[in-house]
Amino acid sequence: MTEGAVAVADPPSPTGVEAPAEVVVSDDQDAVPLDAARWADLAGAVLSDRGCSGELTLAFVDEATITELNLEHMGAVGPTDVLSFPLDDPAERTGPDSPPMLIGDVVICPAVAERQFAEHAGTLVDELALLVVHGVLHVLGHDHAEPEEARDMRELERLLLERHHWSGPAPVAFSSEHRS
Repeated sequence: MTEGAVAVADPPSPTGVEAPAEVVVSDDQDAVPLDAARWADLAGAVLSDRGCSGELTLAFVDEATITELNLEHMGAVGPTDVLSFPLDDPAERTGPDSPPMLIGDVVICPAVAERQFAEHAGTLVDELALLVVHGVLHVLGHDHAEPEEARDMRELERLLLERHHWSGPAPVAFSSEHRS
């Protein structure tokens, strides 16, 4: 935790996890070369860390696709970096014999990430990692609409990135907030 930072209560994780999460990944864009398996592994590590099992879809899309999804689902004009679509609620899982949980979908636009990384996470790799973690946390019910929620979510993002992306402290240039 950074000096002066407030300790964040780690939200409870779903209980009764019998199997690790499965992440189905697709790379349906060609603007930014990426290692889709790497990002699927990160998403899986975050889900496991949070005690979630089931299936998550992680899709990398082009700007036209994310722009269309942003308008259709958020009512916002233009492209965005990440959208999350939760499906099944982990709290509603009925037991070990219930069908596999469909956690949700995380959709990321690498072209937007490429444009914003210098004023955000510092590097393209760290920007993509942040977007994966951010999207997964949204699917799991985290939000940043209120200042306290935003602070808590940023702290949890940093914690998860330190555990599963950097395996240590965040780089000095990293910021989970846009600087501009």
